[in-house]
Amino acid sequence: MKLNDYVLKRNGVPIGHSKSLRNNLERSIGAKNFSTFWNYWNPIFGYYLGKKIFKPLKKIFPVSISLIFTFIFCGLIHDFVTTIIRAKISLFFTIWFLIMGIAAIISKSMKYDLSNRNWSLRALLNLTIIIFCLMITVYLNYFFHFY
Repeated sequence: MKLNDYVLKRNGVPIGHSKSLRNNLERSIGAKNFSTFWNYWNPIFGYYLGKKIFKPLKKIFPVSISLIFTFIFCGLIHDFVTTIIRAKISLFFTIWFLIMGIAAIISKSMKYDLSNRNWSLRALLNLTIIIFCLMITVYLNYFFHFY
């Protein structure tokens, strides 16, 4: 699948469409579970992470481990950018994405499906999980001084 097709599938509109961001936020935040949230969040970045990181890792490791490594890689990219801007090494995003990757795996293994619930409830749950993962990350960074 090409990038344009992938974005159309995830957002329902082509790259650059005026409703692209709105659709992305509605579909990701209102996803039926936290694992599905990541199928919709940032489809361009997700396309390349899936194609260049996750799929090759899947040939070597089980899906869950491949997913964790993909989340870690994504966090490292975010930390690389913040390290350049701050001129100070940080692993904040790496830890946060690791924890969110674990949450995504747990979400998938629980097989819960809130698609029959209203969008607000689904959004509240997904945002709560993100904030909970963030709080754990802040605590771990404070406790272990990762930044």
